[in-house]
Amino acid sequence: MTKPTLTRDDVAHLAHLARLQLSDQELDVYVGQLSVILDSVATVSTVADTPGVEPTSHAVPLTNVYRDDVIRPGLTNEAALAAAPAAEDGRFRVPQILGEEQ
Repeated sequence: MTKPTLTRDDVAHLAHLARLQLSDQELDVYVGQLSVILDSVATVSTVADTPGVEPTSHAVPLTNVYRDDVIRPGLTNEAALAAAPAAEDGRFRVPQILGEEQ
């Protein structure tokens, strides 16, 4: 299996998608760090199934420790909005956070 190669442009593109502004120095650092991560994943991906060993997601068995769901009355719409800094048409009013490009 060929190890993945990551370029500075790849990291810049990922930063753009994540809405991160990175300096040239940060891009250079992250190219190395992300390359190590991708190389490690590629190495792990080459491991074949081991006969007689069941695949697991946890080292020890898990037990559900959550209580049963019980329906209980919640807040009314008015009570929930009573402490809100802004409300409009029976809903919380919040500032817009996404630009027009969405």
